[in-house]
Amino acid sequence: MSSKTYEIRPNQSIELLKALHILTRDGKMNQDSRRKLKQVYHLFQFIEPLLEEARRDNGRVLLVDHGAGKSYLGFILYDLFFKSLAGDEGSHVYGIETRAELVSQSTELAARLGFKGMSFLNLSVAESIDSPHLPPAVDIVTALHACDTATDDAIRFALHKKARYIVLVPCCQAEVAGVLRRNKGKSLANALTEIWRHPLHTREFGAQITNVLRCLQLEAHGYQVSVTELVGWEHSMKNELIIGQYKDLPRRRPAERLAEVLDALGLDTLRERFFAAA
Repeated sequence: MSSKTYEIRPNQSIELLKALHILTRDGKMNQDSRRKLKQVYHLFQFIEPLLEEARRDNGRVLLVDHGAGKSYLGFILYDLFFKSLAGDEGSHVYGIETRAELVSQSTELAARLGFKGMSFLNLSVAESIDSPHLPPAVDIVTALHACDTATDDAIRFALHKKARYIVLVPCCQAEVAGVLRRNKGKSLANALTEIWRHPLHTREFGAQITNVLRCLQLEAHGYQVSVTELVGWEHSMKNELIIGQYKDLPRRRPAERLAEVLDALGLDTLRERFFAAA
């Protein structure tokens, strides 16, 4: 079969697609692999315009993939966009990951593929904010399926780095649900507690309100926020895509709303997290 049968884009690295298990070792593609490729391209459609805009304005693009894991997203973005920017001095993709073995694997793969504008750092959130190996400001911060508070860590990093764009696909959110569960015995002064009385509802409502709080937090820092489904990721129940674009918008009203929601739901203990300063 030809690569056109797979609908692989021209000049895409076949070796990378094999390393990511989108193609088999002999270059073939099954139904599951075809679905994965479709998902990759769908996510790229959301991010590509942001990359293009940052490049037009700055002449280069600096992207940090937070909680990178195996750097699946970073590699795909580099292959589809960054590797064609040979003339753009300074464009770079940074992968931040706390597991040293994954950082080593990604570093080795980037070297093998000749992806010179990629680097991978074995750092915690606090370390990444202050690390001399990262620029003081970046264009885009991504976090794909960063579990529980790792998404909030990525937001904190992005605010410190004055990121122009923030792209999040949150996953496995348990912190807010845990607070709701602990406070369940304390009767709040309205019937809305019925929303999370049952354990399943506690979990689902906790995940929902977590993302609502994140959106308000970004808006309280001047970002314009859009929320949509990451259509095409049928295999994943965590299908929410949050995109923040810094517009220097008025901050007072969303900050007030954020405080009101925390108060109304008995989430005062999380005030410091969601009011993290840039």
